[in-house]
Amino acid sequence: MDENTNSLRLSGTVHELPVFGHEVFGEAFYHTTIAVPRLSVVADLLPATASERLLPHEELVPGQPICIEGQLRSYNKVIAGQGRLLITAFAQKIPAPSDDENPNQISLFGTLCKQPGYRTTPFGREICDLMLAVNRAYGKSDYIPCITWGRTARFASHLKTGDKLQIAGRFQSRSYQKQLPDGTVQERTAYEVSVCRLTLKRDEHESAYHSGYENITVLRQEDFRSAAMDLELEQLSRGESDRMQYTGEIM
Repeated sequence: MDENTNSLRLSGTVHELPVFGHEVFGEAFYHTTIAVPRLSVVADLLPATASERLLPHEELVPGQPICIEGQLRSYNKVIAGQGRLLITAFAQKIPAPSDDENPNQISLFGTLCKQPGYRTTPFGREICDLMLAVNRAYGKSDYIPCITWGRTARFASHLKTGDKLQIAGRFQSRSYQKQLPDGTVQERTAYEVSVCRLTLKRDEHESAYHSGYENITVLRQEDFRSAAMDLELEQLSRGESDRMQYTGEIM
């Protein structure tokens, strides 16, 4: 998949029947959920949006193989009186399903719009959350939450608001528990980009600074797989109750 501002490819199976979402200039858009396999036995259940003009004539059914190509989009929605940033895979093509070696690919280029959130888990793994603003047509932007690990997280913790970043990784879902002000605990799902490669882009006159750090920001695929597996095991064992809330959450 070529690197550009915002490109995504998902291969998996239909998890939920498409339901009508909204209409734009007479064109109806439908929401569904796609189950995309991970390296482990767990599958990511990812929200997707597609135009009626792209959907096949026959009705999609749960378990049916599907592949979508498009972009990762964000939009605001008021839920229970509060604004939430919702994330969805926006389909621009629905090609024939194939057995992709990597069924979950995303490439983003954008601007860091929030200071990085660096921390370590109880198991000692370094994590850094990033919020990336990605431009699209007609002066709009998508705000995409991203997560990094290990040495990449350590490097990302020193980034500044306004830095230009090229990111490659996968779109993932994560369940966690949120403690409410009244003391009750609520199950929620968050969606984010799990980063396997991060490159800091600098102006031409700063290329020496960039080249000095570029190798640090590239996480080898073997390291990424190991980190992803470790984090999945940690999430399963701990339930990720210590995860920090951020605006990419979905209730």
